[in-house]
Amino acid sequence: MDFKIKDKIALVTAATRGLGRGCAEQLAAEGCRIAICSRNEVEAKKAAQEISKATHTQVSGFGADMSKPEDIANLIKAVQSDFGDPDILVVNAGGPAPGNFATTPLEEYEKGINLNLMSAVRLIHGLVPAMKQKQWGRIIAITSISVKQPIATLLLSNTARAGLTGFLKTVSTELAPDGITVNAILPGIHKTGRIDQLARHRAEQENKTPEQIIQEMTNNIPSKTMGDPSDFGAMAAFLASDHAKYITGQNILLDGGNFPGLL
Repeated sequence: MDFKIKDKIALVTAATRGLGRGCAEQLAAEGCRIAICSRNEVEAKKAAQEISKATHTQVSGFGADMSKPEDIANLIKAVQSDFGDPDILVVNAGGPAPGNFATTPLEEYEKGINLNLMSAVRLIHGLVPAMKQKQWGRIIAITSISVKQPIATLLLSNTARAGLTGFLKTVSTELAPDGITVNAILPGIHKTGRIDQLARHRAEQENKTPEQIIQEMTNNIPSKTMGDPSDFGAMAAFLASDHAKYITGQNILLDGGNFPGLL
């Protein structure tokens, strides 16, 4: 199937590894010109070279911390200078530290909201004007299964990503007349460094090994396997495609059947 996005410009944030990398690779495979970023500029440039070599398309890496407004502003300017205005935005950021109400200091809330909510707001605010001019745009946010069912040990992530979900749904209706779709992909448990981090945290709390925690997580998934970032990226590429122009304001679960609810 031709996704009809060859030569479109895509910005994928936090994309040197994990789900962000999976999205960047799949969009590059569809012929998009890709800008990726990471807090570590050296890693971003290295990942960009690897993706470009594998897909034979233009990929550039930039340094930017999604929790810092000035980094986001500079990233947008740099991408516009090197590529032009992005047609596709994949919003991603690392998750805040795990913890519950009792273990989370008050000052950490603002940090979590800046990282997982305001980063998306700032990126969308900066890129939407050009999308409106083109009357075409795709905004895809990587959120979490926790927006449907909060995870007890991820208070800050639950809070920020739920707020982001409300923001995305609201702006999706405002931007739909301009040919801009806004959707979120909700990952369950995927093979990423974030899952390794959470497994180590749980292992300390429960006096188990990280390997035991990983196995327990896997056993609790109906498909009995963790998700693959490449498959996750394929969903992002589809939502960015011309074929997905009638899909907007949606929260799409990719979780191997893990979420127990109906909706």
